[in-house]
Amino acid sequence: MKKIIFLIIPIFILASCSGGDDSNNSGDDYNRTELLMNWADNLIIPRYNDYQSKVNALHTNTTTFTSNPDQTNLDALRTSWLEAYKAYQYVGAFNIGKAEEINLNSATNVYPTNVVGIESNITNGGYNFALLSQYDKQGFPAIDYLINGLANNDTEIIDFYVSNTNATGYKQYLTDLSSQLKTNIDLIITDWNTSYRNAFINSNGNSVSSSVNKTVNNFVKHYEKDIRAGKIGIPAGVYSNGTVYPEKVEGLYKGDISKILLNESVKAAQDFFNGKHFNSNIIGISLKSYLDYLNTVRNGQNLSDIINNQFSTINDTNATLNDSFANQVNTNNTAMLSSFDALQQNVVYFKLDMMQALNITVDYVDADGD
Repeated sequence: MKKIIFLIIPIFILASCSGGDDSNNSGDDYNRTELLMNWADNLIIPRYNDYQSKVNALHTNTTTFTSNPDQTNLDALRTSWLEAYKAYQYVGAFNIGKAEEINLNSATNVYPTNVVGIESNITNGGYNFALLSQYDKQGFPAIDYLINGLANNDTEIIDFYVSNTNATGYKQYLTDLSSQLKTNIDLIITDWNTSYRNAFINSNGNSVSSSVNKTVNNFVKHYEKDIRAGKIGIPAGVYSNGTVYPEKVEGLYKGDISKILLNESVKAAQDFFNGKHFNSNIIGISLKSYLDYLNTVRNGQNLSDIINNQFSTINDTNATLNDSFANQVNTNNTAMLSSFDALQQNVVYFKLDMMQALNITVDYVDADGD
């Protein structure tokens, strides 16, 4: 009996040391380490750096405006707000590392914003943006309200920061909103630059918690829930038996940027799928190249080509939309539904075809019946 135990122990030790959740054991011999390196160094970190730069500009212009509320400074603030909002569309899919820890997406882009709650915060003070109850009172939608939605014209909006009985409170809240955006992205950049990059790349296996699996799940979830459903489906009444909600569009108070933000998010998704380096024409290792390596086909055609062709269809369909989605759902909601259907088709290709080919299990709850 002792001999049997003696023989089993080394075998057990060898087996336990030969792999694990983070081993490169995807079952297909694809070099996931190189994939993760391209994602980290050429897509994720550069996108975060760009977003940080745009948020810094937003914070600077917020300080300038609250110090001297006038039309020139309001215009500059609005421009930097939109640029930062557009840059955010390129990082919203990366709910990993510090971004997941601080709930970046919830703290940045919950819309419609809670106007009653914002006004209560301004009146009473003492708010804590780290609380779950404060997610709909901060981020880009809250700033949208404070620089575009307080009144019907710019003179009256500026008066909130000049002659209103609580002008100091409005200035402070606007400053705190931009400061919170800056704090959050600074934490994420520091994390990637100090330790998370290496941890992200080293987690190159095929477990549920490995970097490829988590990144792909977050990418698909963001595309499905935040882009397809959030930007189009909910305001267009897809989930409410045809009852439209123009007040639930992104960029509500600015009024003419819903389409801009949608187009940026779709471009961000396609660029990530193809491994396109940020602000470059260089194409690196990617989900597309992974699928091609596996010779993944659907109806005799490369799945990667089908997905990219569908992105072209999405862009063509979205091009017909009004700049204001609030106006679009009220005047011709059929066009919104067409955009939803175009986006939905890639949900099918991502979840049913791509993830199955990559041997990645969907790890988020799907309540849409897709």
